Amino acid sequence: MEAISKDGTRIAYDKSGSGPLLILVDGALCSRAFGPMPKLARLLTSDFTVITYDRRGRNESSDTQPYAVEREIEDLEALISANGGSAFVTGFSSGAALSLAAAAHGLNITKLALYEPPFMVDQGQQPPADSLQQLQTMIAENRRGDAVKFFLKDMVGVPGIVVFIMKLTPVWSKLKRAAHALPYDVAVLGDFSLPEKKASSVNTQTLISGGGKSPATMQNAVKKLSEIMPNGDLKILKGETHNVAGKVIAPVLIEFFDAKCSSNQ
Repeated sequence: MEAISKDGTRIAYDKSGSGPLLILVDGALCSRAFGPMPKLARLLTSDFTVITYDRRGRNESSDTQPYAVEREIEDLEALISANGGSAFVTGFSSGAALSLAAAAHGLNITKLALYEPPFMVDQGQQPPADSLQQLQTMIAENRRGDAVKFFLKDMVGVPGIVVFIMKLTPVWSKLKRAAHALPYDVAVLGDFSLPEKKASSVNTQTLISGGGKSPATMQNAVKKLSEIMPNGDLKILKGETHNVAGKVIAPVLIEFFDAKCSSNQ
């Protein structure tokens, strides 16, 4: 299926299940063909009509230039408009930051769930100031592996040994295929600081969750975000990391969205 965004970009998506509409928003390097959302969607389709989609520039969606965060917000708006006009929205990582920006922009998001948007609230945790430029240079030189490594290790803070092990697995080639879209995620996150003014403007009921085994910096960020948002509720998932298990977060989302009792249609 396709939705056409305001600038003509084709947004490819899958739709399955029944019940209130729930749109899942991917983080960096993921799409509806790769990452946590396809598996999560299957766990939610008995309670929701679930949409997974390819963010612009990924997999089967087109990529109209020039890029701007506002265009990604319009992509999400196009999906909502094409499927009834309102939706629950769940975003992971940079997809959570994009979902927050969309809610602040005024999209008809009736409930919002954010899992570990990688904002950085601790001193000394911000990525290099020229991160976007470095990524753009690497991608222009077709150094996709270097771009993925730089994003994971130098920007997000994944330990070097973990990145090294990832390079030895089949996953690495899939990550490299999506590397050209990394500047888009960086644009969404800006300087990675918590957007307090934007967050405080969102009155939508919001679940902000994180993993109990995630780095303290990420836990601090979700806690701070939950304090800033007027209707934000915090839930730390015991034993989980940034790569949260679908079987763990699915029941949390079902309970939060209360699919059996509420409707956004």
